[in-house]
Amino acid sequence: GWARAVRGLLLDVSGVLYDSGADGGVPIAGSVEAVRRIKASGLKLRFCTNETQATRENFVKKLRGMGFDICVSEVTAPAPAACHILKERGLRPHLLVHDDLVPEFAEVDKTNPNCVVLGDAAENFTYANLNEAFRVLIGMEKPVLISLGRGRYYKETDGLKLDVGAYMKALEYACDVQAEVVGKPSERFFESALAEMGVPAEQAIMIGDDIVNDVGGAQRCGMRALQVRTGKYRPSDENHPDVKPDAYVNNLAEAVDIILQQL
Repeated sequence: GWARAVRGLLLDVSGVLYDSGADGGVPIAGSVEAVRRIKASGLKLRFCTNETQATRENFVKKLRGMGFDICVSEVTAPAPAACHILKERGLRPHLLVHDDLVPEFAEVDKTNPNCVVLGDAAENFTYANLNEAFRVLIGMEKPVLISLGRGRYYKETDGLKLDVGAYMKALEYACDVQAEVVGKPSERFFESALAEMGVPAEQAIMIGDDIVNDVGGAQRCGMRALQVRTGKYRPSDENHPDVKPDAYVNNLAEAVDIILQQL
């Protein structure tokens, strides 16, 4: 029943379409063809990613190089949403993000920071850089910490890697502040993707590898959500105490087979 009355699909990217890595990453078997079939079917499609190690333009260029039919206008990502919030609220960020993401903030005033924006900074997550972000926050009367996601870990070709959520929690604890999460699993993120597709939540399905951020976040917005057994998936996810996907599928290709049979 979960596959019926679907008008739109939201796809996580890392762990669903491909596994990232130092060499750029590799597509997951069947995922390139699955995206092609979704587009040929006429279903609405958004790529919903917490990717914060590259601009959307460079991220899409990498995926196109792997054979995926994808363009920048189809991607919902945290950095552009964060820039909108910063401008809307007159916030000037101290950035602790990956070097390759910095161009996304080119039009944002960064002088005399009055908040911290945290992304998956990877090798930039040094003690010195974390301590600098800590000092900016602790020096504020009302500290503002904006995190581009809260994932615990993700999968690359050489294994699991710590994600931004671990560092977010460290700054929250040290500064007695609660971060504002811009990416998944925030409701605002999913609602933005649905609005961009023009599809109501009850007619959309989210497909992801993260039991909490992809599946749980989407379900809280009224969507159905599937967990793939690729990417960061672990068998223990199937016993999660709080989040129960509408279904488990071995990979994106299997999910697409089932959904298209119902059209």
